Amino acid sequence: MSSEESWPPGYRINEMPRGLSARLIAEFRDVPVAVAGDCMGRSLGAMGLKPYHEDLHAVLCGPALTVQVRPGDNLMIHKALMMAQPGDIIVIDGGGDLTQALIGGLMRTTALARQIGGFVIDGAIRDLVEWADGRMPVFAKGHTHRGPSKEGPGQINVPIACAGLVVQPGDLIMGDADGVICVPVAEADGLLPRVRAHLQREQAIRLSNEQGTSDPERFNAVLRAKGLPV
Repeated sequence: MSSEESWPPGYRINEMPRGLSARLIAEFRDVPVAVAGDCMGRSLGAMGLKPYHEDLHAVLCGPALTVQVRPGDNLMIHKALMMAQPGDIIVIDGGGDLTQALIGGLMRTTALARQIGGFVIDGAIRDLVEWADGRMPVFAKGHTHRGPSKEGPGQINVPIACAGLVVQPGDLIMGDADGVICVPVAEADGLLPRVRAHLQREQAIRLSNEQGTSDPERFNAVLRAKGLPV
């Protein structure tokens, strides 16, 4: 189905644009989300999502396969799982609804078999014991025992808003114990050298803190500029 008029109202399935190289994704895998966020102005990030995989070392790092669903319905998430390639991060706009879970343990087994990179869900999940083993990273707004409907409508690989985070299909999704952010494809190459420089600066500060040689002027100068007599 390709023409505009061929899609029923409320439905759309697009292919994910793949503008991120495997090399670039691998380079970002070891970058802390907090550092990437600092280098992007500290104003971006999914708000209020909790990691349910209970492994502080688990990370998300891969291209976004976006899904927009009617709250409480996961029909198009099943289709997205069929489309996803290994390493893809499925990012779901579920409207923040917590009355019905969008994914659970059975879908998790499919995701593991297809080597999905993880889930980011503005909505609820269930079967928490299964997610807790850490093999499949998942960030969600909440959880409930109530299951979803499978009626639609929904859209795949369209621009979405997930917990306040704007995501375009194919963008780079990064997630760790500190949270989740999205790096637009067009900004990824330019962000990498800034991230590396930031990490070097942080390492120098960390070393001086450990050795007790921190320069007091680092903050005193800021305080004096604000009129404090220090």
